[in-house]
Amino acid sequence: MIKTIVYPAKKEWGKLTARPEIRKIALDNLVFEIINDVRKNGDRALRKFSREFDGLSLDEFKVSAKEIKAASGNVSYELKEAINLAKRNIEKFHSNQIRSEKVIETVPGVSCWRKNVPVESAGLYIPGGTAPLFSTILMLAVPAKIAGCERVVLCTPPARDGKINPVLLYTAFITGVTEIYKIGGAQAIAAMAYGTESVPAVCKIFGPGNQYVTRAKQLIQLDGIAIDMPAGPSEVLVIADKSAKPSFVAADLLSQAEHGTDSQVVLLTDNKELLEKVNTEIDAQIESLPRKKIALEALESSFSVLLRNREECIEFSNLYAPEHLIIATSNAVKLSEKVKNAGSVFIGNYSCESAGDYASGTNHTLPTNGYAKSYSGVSTESFMKKISFQQITSKGLKKIGKTIELMAEAEQLIAHSNAVKIRLKNI
Repeated sequence: MIKTIVYPAKKEWGKLTARPEIRKIALDNLVFEIINDVRKNGDRALRKFSREFDGLSLDEFKVSAKEIKAASGNVSYELKEAINLAKRNIEKFHSNQIRSEKVIETVPGVSCWRKNVPVESAGLYIPGGTAPLFSTILMLAVPAKIAGCERVVLCTPPARDGKINPVLLYTAFITGVTEIYKIGGAQAIAAMAYGTESVPAVCKIFGPGNQYVTRAKQLIQLDGIAIDMPAGPSEVLVIADKSAKPSFVAADLLSQAEHGTDSQVVLLTDNKELLEKVNTEIDAQIESLPRKKIALEALESSFSVLLRNREECIEFSNLYAPEHLIIATSNAVKLSEKVKNAGSVFIGNYSCESAGDYASGTNHTLPTNGYAKSYSGVSTESFMKKISFQQITSKGLKKIGKTIELMAEAEQLIAHSNAVKIRLKNI
């Protein structure tokens, strides 16, 4: 059962939408220390953190070709088929995201256009730990390859035996990623950001993680290293009315709660009876979950809110800006048109969030912690840069030359003005 808040005043909504978090000062100090150590000491620091956090003494961080090849034999045929089906759907959806732009003549003789250019190297962080997320490899590696990235590097924490889960290795292999390192946490982000003796520095880093990983990504941004977005602990918000199926809603809430103890799930409804039925379903369903203990801890920082109508529900949701938003109402499609802030939206009783996590085709690497107010989820374009071009003829320069001169001189940038004047004299 999760706690219920009944008809909260709107002035209280801001406080309710704040996520649970580690104390920022303690978090920043620890992550900053890890980053600086890796930046200064490279592999030596990585070995130290491997011993400290993973209990392992690794001589070699890179996964060998032999390990990657052997992994295939440890994955069932049925799971391989499922992964390949998901891969095809993700490829289909993400291939459609590449758009070429027309050359625009702003005035006669002045042509402007943009060109998509892939990021040269991408670093993928794949959470391991209690749940090795091989599906995240599909979500990151597939668009990286579609975009045309020359080099894709993957870091993921090893298990206690020093090995990487074979499903992770198989998934990486079928997406064309073979440069894989047994490194997790903030130290993996630092390694890909600055490079070590073993791990190459990359141009942009992608992937979700816990608060340590997320904070590391934010801190390396200060040095000009690009990231996809701040993607921390997983979350889901469900808007449901009397037409929703309580067992479905409970299953969706638990599917996110089992991600990790720092996950958060939220239910918004205008129907008190539904709240009671969902709580009954949660109590029943959680008993059969292997990750019951994790889910229970996540539910402690989760909540339900009884609001006066569906319009208030969507208003609260937009303030919360969830990573995943499920709309299980009788007017779900119409209500979805009012969504302003969300990472990914699931419309109707049968659009379970798990579909987006694995096989519908959309990307599951999404902004969390309210960042959906300003960030989008990962797409093929995330692995690209857009470079603008212009070509100006003598005729074109005559058309805009005086404008440039006047504006440059008004800003007291005389050399800018002269760059035009000298050309116009030559025409």
